[in-house]
Amino acid sequence: MKTSLETLKGLTKSLTVDLPIDTFNQKTDKILQKMASQVNIDGFRKGKVPVSVVRKRFGNNANSDAINEIVNETLTDALAQVKVAPVAQPVISKINSEDEKNFSYTVEFEVFPEIKVADFSKLAIGQTKVEITKADEQRTLDGLKEQLTEYKAVKRKSKTGDRLLIDFKGLIDGEVFDGGEAKNFKIVLGKGSMIKGFEEGLIDEIPNSKLVLDLTFPKDYHMNKIAGKAVIFEININEVGAPQEPKLDEEFAKKFGEKDMDALKVSMKVQMKVEIDERIGHLNKNAIFDALSEANQFDVPQSSIDNEAKNLLKETQEHMQQQGLPVQAQGKIPVSTFNEEAQRRVKLGLLINQISVDSKLSASMDQIDEKLQEMSQTYGKDAQKMIDFYNQDPTRKSSIELLVVEKMVQDLILDKAKVTFKQKKFQEITQQLNGY
Repeated sequence: MKTSLETLKGLTKSLTVDLPIDTFNQKTDKILQKMASQVNIDGFRKGKVPVSVVRKRFGNNANSDAINEIVNETLTDALAQVKVAPVAQPVISKINSEDEKNFSYTVEFEVFPEIKVADFSKLAIGQTKVEITKADEQRTLDGLKEQLTEYKAVKRKSKTGDRLLIDFKGLIDGEVFDGGEAKNFKIVLGKGSMIKGFEEGLIDEIPNSKLVLDLTFPKDYHMNKIAGKAVIFEININEVGAPQEPKLDEEFAKKFGEKDMDALKVSMKVQMKVEIDERIGHLNKNAIFDALSEANQFDVPQSSIDNEAKNLLKETQEHMQQQGLPVQAQGKIPVSTFNEEAQRRVKLGLLINQISVDSKLSASMDQIDEKLQEMSQTYGKDAQKMIDFYNQDPTRKSSIELLVVEKMVQDLILDKAKVTFKQKKFQEITQQLNGY
């Protein structure tokens, strides 16, 4: 067997394998003989069909089968001979079975890039710190109160803190924009969940009144199509509801699964710490890996990007299904939407793997169990169930092992990079911007 390896473009390789023509002919004859013993052809008894007749009738099929068998039997050795490992299954691009002396086939495939990781000491990385204050704890407790706050319909004018039920229609250039219409929409005045001027325009209004707000979407609005555009909202106020705040007593605590207010406050603080640590962890990890990715430029296998993009699409579709969105809406999402994120993930995966190999990083079972305990804190009362799920099948811990090694890589980079820390407020990190 002779092999010839050629670089086509980027990470794409072409491998040609040459074999004696007898290899192909003998393989084809063997397949035809087997077919002759099995096929039914008019005028011949089963098992008595001459090979020449079978060749005339099924020769092309036998050739294809012979080619596939030869490729399957020889490709692994051929790849080992040229010392390359394909990212994905090679694709046959050329076959030559007409030569008198040689049979050859050519396959194309991508290989993983050779990565020489840039010096960590040259990386400049920003990291975020957060300190939970008493004011943060009070705001969180107020949020729990809000969850149990009920609203009673009143006949007076609306004010900050009231919950309104409204119908609204948003018009841009006289047309309702996508998602710009709702019925019996609930809005608590003063929460800042809508664009500037919307909630302010609903103050001092009585139930069953109508009004028009002439506003403008912010230039940095998250929907590019309507960012910076003038909009007219036609609004009907169906109800003004005054808040009926609950008492902070034992009954209040029990509704959140705690025996009394002291236990609730302790639990609340623990959950606040877990939540902020998780969010800060994501922010800081992204800052580290963004700097790492920027400092290391190399080609990423397109086949890996395609596979990861399909995985991201599947995750998105499953999430949409959980949210009750129709299957038709899911089908409209092109897989190419996820190419950029897929490329980022594949590239970082290659970098992290290379760093772990270069630095001989591996996760011990104690480190994996410690990470499992940490992750379980977000499951509340179901924490032990989560731990038991992973312990029932050791192979399930492989994903946690990757997280541990990933954290080891982060720590290794931070130990050598130029790191600056910025203090941010708890509320700044946890606040979510919803609605308009």
